[in-house]
Amino acid sequence: MTTTQGLDRDGCIAREGSLDRVPPAFAPVVAAARERIAAAFGPDRLHSAYLYGSIPRGTATPGVSDLDLLLALHHGPTAADRAAAGALEAALDAEFAQVDGVGVLLFDTGTLLSELERHDLGWFVACLCTPLLGEDLAARLPRYRPTSLLARETNGDLALALPRWRERAATAGTDAELRALVRAVSRRLVRTGFTLVMPRWGGWTSDLAASAEAFAGYYPERADQLRLAAGTARTPTADRATLAALVDDLGPWLAAEYAAVHGVKAPRP
Repeated sequence: MTTTQGLDRDGCIAREGSLDRVPPAFAPVVAAARERIAAAFGPDRLHSAYLYGSIPRGTATPGVSDLDLLLALHHGPTAADRAAAGALEAALDAEFAQVDGVGVLLFDTGTLLSELERHDLGWFVACLCTPLLGEDLAARLPRYRPTSLLARETNGDLALALPRWRERAATAGTDAELRALVRAVSRRLVRTGFTLVMPRWGGWTSDLAASAEAFAGYYPERADQLRLAAGTARTPTADRATLAALVDDLGPWLAAEYAAVHGVKAPRP
């Protein structure tokens, strides 16, 4: 049983997706993904595969939503693995008009189950990923509550993203590149804004609008900016002024406030 704030009866974050929730329009895409992942990687390379995002949550819109996949490999991803993932992304995106883009994340099981990633990638697998193939790694991970530790380790590195976003903005030469950047920036800012207040709000949601409203209850002076980010995450714009407002105003403030409230994410190698 899941509460209205995304928790189970014990107050832990409930897994948000399920294959039963995949909208009918996306069922052929998911079936093809399952078949092609197994064919491309095989049991010697692939431990398990997962869906995440709007499709397993049941909120995907045909022609608008993307297909998000995570593959857990027995060993660290190789160049051949990355090439196979890229070919899989391109083939599924080209064949199925229902999806607007396909993304495949590659990690090895040692990383996903490591102590360093326990409250970031581990939590992501256990709570935000829906099993598609193989043994579910969630069985080997703890249950999670909406704590400050979880907030710190999931989004406490926003400051590191800001210079990369500015560099991409400076080199973006087309409206398509700008819209892709605005979408990525907006999604990250909304998720960071939500996890900033998550422990006080006392729950979990992946819904962008709900995330912005949860944030607004604690930071009304910045509420309109995060609502703007939620809107541009769903309908990206190529407007450079909007991008600058997100990257150069909201972003630095949010990174500083996050560090003051929850601390900075543990450094990764």
